[in-house]
Amino acid sequence: MLLGPSGCGKTTTLRMIAGLELPTSGEIYINGEEVSQKRASQRDIAFVFQMFALYPHLNVRQNISYPLKSQGMKRAQIKAKVAEVAKILGIEDILSKPVGGLSGGDRQRVALGRAIVREPKAFMMDEPLGALDAEFREHMSQELRALHDRMGATTVYVTHDQLEAMQMGDKIVVMNHGSVEQFGVPQEIYDWPATMFVADFIGSPPMNFLRFKGSINDGDNKVSLSGQVFDIPKQLQSASGDLAFGVRPEHVFLDETSAYKGEVLAIEYLGTTQIITLDTPNGVLKARVAALDRIDVGQKKGLMFNPRTVTIFAQSTGVALLSVANKGVLDHG
Repeated sequence: MLLGPSGCGKTTTLRMIAGLELPTSGEIYINGEEVSQKRASQRDIAFVFQMFALYPHLNVRQNISYPLKSQGMKRAQIKAKVAEVAKILGIEDILSKPVGGLSGGDRQRVALGRAIVREPKAFMMDEPLGALDAEFREHMSQELRALHDRMGATTVYVTHDQLEAMQMGDKIVVMNHGSVEQFGVPQEIYDWPATMFVADFIGSPPMNFLRFKGSINDGDNKVSLSGQVFDIPKQLQSASGDLAFGVRPEHVFLDETSAYKGEVLAIEYLGTTQIITLDTPNGVLKARVAALDRIDVGQKKGLMFNPRTVTIFAQSTGVALLSVANKGVLDHG
C-alpha cells in the first residue's frame, strides 16, 4: 500500500514502477530484475485505474479478452481464460452486456478482470475504489483482498484512505511531500508511528499530542508529564527543547484519583463508545471511553495513561524517540 495525502507522490511512484514515468534517480526491480530503463510494455505489469478506463464500444467479454487478443493468443485459450476470470469475479452473467450500462461496481470488476486475465508479474492499482460509494467500497475492498490472497501476485495499491490501507494492506508505505515517512505492517505503523505526521494521519480520531518542555539525555529512562512519571524505551537519540507526548484516544483512561485533570469540552456519542474532548494543561486531547460512562460538558476528569502505549516525539523534528530495534518488545528502562 502507498498511503498519503493528495499530492504526496503516490501516483507518481506507481507510474514510475509501471514505466509511465522516468525516475530521476534510483533503481526499480520487478521480480528481481532491474527495469527502470525498460518500456512499460516490457515490464509485464497490469494497471487498474480509478476511472475504470474501459473500451465503451466493446462488451464485457471483449474488454476482458482484449489484452489476450493483442498477444495473439488462440481463440479457445482466450475463451477458457475469460470464463475462469469471470467466475472468480462473479460476472459470468454480464459477459455479453455493453459496459456503458453497468453499475460502478460491475465496471470495476470488468477493469480488474482485464488486468488479471494476463496473469502479470505485478498489479498496479491507482485508487481503484475511489469512484464507488462508501457501502460498495467496503464490499469491493473485501473482494480485492480475497482476490489478492487467491492469486498471490504482488500488488502495489495507491490510496489516501488510511482505513482502506489498514484493512487491506500487508505492508504500508506512508508518504509525505515525496518522501517515505514510515514503512511497515499496519499494526506497527498504528502502534509505533515513526513521526508525528504518521501518528496524526493514521487513526480516527488520530493520536493526541500533549506538548511540554523538557529534555531527555542519553541513558535517561523516565520522563515526567505534570507529575506523572513514565518509563521510556531505549532511544535512538537524546532530545532537548519541546517534546510531544503521543497517546491514542483508546489509551486515555478516566481516573478520579489522578492529579492530572482535563475539562470536558465536547462529547460525541458513537453507539458502542463515545469520544470525549478534554482541555488539559498540555493541550486538547480526545479519549475513547465506554458509551455507558456518564459524562457532562464542563466536568473536570482525572486522566491516566498506560506508559506502554505512549510515544514521545521531538517537536523540532517530529521524529519518535523510540528504538526501531526495540519497538516490538518495548524494552522499558
